[in-house]
Amino acid sequence: MAEIIANEKPQKGGKKRPRRGRAGVDMTPMVDLMCLLIVFFMLTCAFTKDKVMDMTLPEQLKDENQEAPKISASRTVNILLGPDDQVFYYPGGVSDFNDLPPVTKTDYSENGIRNVLVERNRTLVRNLQDVETQYRRGELKISYDSLDALLNQMKKDDDTGPIVLIKASSESTYGNFVDILDEMNICGIARYTIVNIAWYEEAMINNALGRTVTASN
Repeated sequence: MAEIIANEKPQKGGKKRPRRGRAGVDMTPMVDLMCLLIVFFMLTCAFTKDKVMDMTLPEQLKDENQEAPKISASRTVNILLGPDDQVFYYPGGVSDFNDLPPVTKTDYSENGIRNVLVERNRTLVRNLQDVETQYRRGELKISYDSLDALLNQMKKDDDTGPIVLIKASSESTYGNFVDILDEMNICGIARYTIVNIAWYEEAMINNALGRTVTASN
């Protein structure tokens, strides 16, 4: 705080005239404030965690000559990321390139692709929710890290949920790719992978959009 010292000297006529003194600044409150700010920033930095996306990746083959595991057509869901924030999907695979199956158009809303994935993954989602409910009620006495490990193990052991193949078209955006990965985590999809889109799948998107494009192999 500033401090001003005034000296008074009697003059003629009995009047006193104040004289200005030197001003001094008290830095003690400023030091206290700096200490509080340092403690505040240290605590906020310590509690701030990086926002990362937890991805369940397929296990790498130990032997290069080892054959890749067979994918069941009944469990396979192909998700095609199209233009203008549109997403398409179709089950199984394509056996006849001259007679391409139709694709279903949807979006990234709660009632869109998420509803499709949850419906196909209902058994695993219900089992995961049961475990989380037991943990919240205190019936499952394990640590939070053990709970996370248990849920991941349940996803790996699941043999009923869908196998999702994510394929981005040339007209999709990076934001669409992030959105579909978010849906994988929200819906608890245990097995999904990212592969290149085929030429006939580009043609399937064009057919769904009513475009006339000549596809070539």
